[in-house]
Amino acid sequence: MAYDFDEIIDRRNTESEKWCNLLNIYGRNDIIPMWVADMDFKSPPEVIDVLEDRVKHGVFGYPMLKDEYIEPFIKWVFKKHTWKIDKNWVIMNSCVVDSLKTAVLTFSRPGDSIVIQPPVYRPFFNLVTSNGRTLLTNPLKIENGRYKIDFNDLEKKLSEKRTKLLLFCSPHNPVGRVWEENELRMLGELCLKYDVLILSDEIHSDIIYNNKHLPIASLSKELQDSTLSFYAPSKTFNLAGLRTSFVVIPNERIRTEYETVLSSISSMSINIFGLLAASAAYQYGEKWLDELIDYLKGNIDYVIEFFKHKLPKVTINPPEGTFLLWLDFRRYGSESFVKNILINEAHVGLEEGSIFGQEGQGFFRMNIGCPRKILVKACDNIYNAFKSLI
Repeated sequence: MAYDFDEIIDRRNTESEKWCNLLNIYGRNDIIPMWVADMDFKSPPEVIDVLEDRVKHGVFGYPMLKDEYIEPFIKWVFKKHTWKIDKNWVIMNSCVVDSLKTAVLTFSRPGDSIVIQPPVYRPFFNLVTSNGRTLLTNPLKIENGRYKIDFNDLEKKLSEKRTKLLLFCSPHNPVGRVWEENELRMLGELCLKYDVLILSDEIHSDIIYNNKHLPIASLSKELQDSTLSFYAPSKTFNLAGLRTSFVVIPNERIRTEYETVLSSISSMSINIFGLLAASAAYQYGEKWLDELIDYLKGNIDYVIEFFKHKLPKVTINPPEGTFLLWLDFRRYGSESFVKNILINEAHVGLEEGSIFGQEGQGFFRMNIGCPRKILVKACDNIYNAFKSLI
């Protein structure tokens, strides 16, 4: 490998939310943090070089957004996901959650309903309820160990009179599903039938294992015109702290409405370092990403085999995408009981499934985006804490 993903980088005292906020989150500092979705790897060296050069310049005034910062993203999406994006469709913003919030404020009104599919990324709930919208859930169902969309229930929720939006997670966080074309088409057809806009969060779309990510907007002209797609380099290249994202809105009328609201609540200014990092990552980061995915596959295989042989009461279905594992601890008892053991005996910080909706109760999300040595230590700690309960 050209890149050293085994290097252990001390992130303490670096303003890292993942590593420096353990006392507030878990009540103790001696925790191996495997919760929030950022990785413990250095970003691609080409990105670091560009940022170092800009720092040496020494002047950090207001940046000017030019096409040259958008074009690498467009080329990347076409190469990776075979969707040809027009540069005029793209709006840059600080982060995907802020961009989703803008869409919620633009295309719904207080009292309108928005559908989400739990267990799902925690901020989806708050995006709906904190803005006075009505939350409708279309829970995913488990069939033969694999999460599926309940299309009968989805149609019921979409057909309700005040349903305006579907918040769609593709690939899905936390369960790791990469949706297949037939699933995307069925979902899209229902949204078109009931005139519901799709807000497609595709932030994890570059970390895919044995299949292919399809942007739902790429499947037809009709879906392209009724979908807002949200991307960022943050998960792909470990750049979350630079807060740079892209919103793709092909429909001109919808895009104009979105930009009007965005300009009323935001300066629409992007951090100069975020611009440069995103551009460099999309131009030069492909080889780094290929090696990262291979390394993550090794981490996933290690954890699955470890639990299969050491703690078989914990079940894990291999993720199709993301660097997140969804561990089913329900056979060990209540979520609070398991969480207490993880924190106070194993000293490992996972995220309890209930924060992703009641459907996640008893599951835990594990971020495996870390050097193998850290992962091995965490697994050993969990085994030693739970082995007497076998």
